[in-house]
Amino acid sequence: MTIHSMTGFANAAGECGAKRINLEVRAVNHRYLDVQFRMPDDLRHLESSLRESIAARAARGKLECRIQIQDIASGAQSLNVNQDLVAQLAEINKKWRKKHEGLGKLTVADILKFPGVLASQNEDEEAFAQTVQQLLNQALTDFAAARAREGEKLAQHLLSRLDEMENIINNLSGIFPGLLEAHMEKVRSRLKEAVETIDNDRLQQEFTLFMQKSDVDEEFSRLRTHIGEVRRIVTTAKGSVGKRLDFLMQELNREANTLGSKAIAAECTQASVELKVLIEQMREQVQNIE
Repeated sequence: MTIHSMTGFANAAGECGAKRINLEVRAVNHRYLDVQFRMPDDLRHLESSLRESIAARAARGKLECRIQIQDIASGAQSLNVNQDLVAQLAEINKKWRKKHEGLGKLTVADILKFPGVLASQNEDEEAFAQTVQQLLNQALTDFAAARAREGEKLAQHLLSRLDEMENIINNLSGIFPGLLEAHMEKVRSRLKEAVETIDNDRLQQEFTLFMQKSDVDEEFSRLRTHIGEVRRIVTTAKGSVGKRLDFLMQELNREANTLGSKAIAAECTQASVELKVLIEQMREQVQNIE
């Protein structure tokens, strides 16, 4: 399993009767699944089933499905005229002309241009709908594969940043006892100089502040826990995980900030800054994940 990007593109083309069908599917980042169709009006009755097919293959992203129909030049063809539709158009025009002065008559050209009036004899609506559905399924298969390939790149990006974060945490935790001892020595020196003039309340405040800054085990533990969870999701992803990863980025950043606020040495501050840079790099990429 791998994570999937929300961006992707795929297309498919085919023929049915005297028509050539070109279908494209493309998507960009979006908080939810937003599907839009660009297709001829006489295909609108297929929109519901096409939307269901897309929703079954994509959970998030602003997705556009574009369908174009072209006539195939294959010699003279017999055409059928939808007589019922022509009669309806004529009746509507007649009624409206009575109600609205100045409204002109429909010409033959106007009627022939109306969707559904003309159809080739060998045109089968059911077969045409099946062809469109098959092309969409084909495009969605390629579309999912493209998103998976992009998702693999995103996964490698995240995993490399997680490794760097672990190295920073391990290095800091390794030298932290020495940093703590140096900080304690500074505090002892300061207190020794001020012991004759400082009161008990001040001593208590200094001691409390020191203990708060010296206790970073909880931040190390939470950072490691969140890093492990991000790695688990990235390597064993199932379904839509982008929102979960976005939440974990916020939690990682919170712990990095806390670590920085407890800095007892320049090394702690530098580690906090480096962690936040890596987290921000990951957060930008997480916005692309489905």
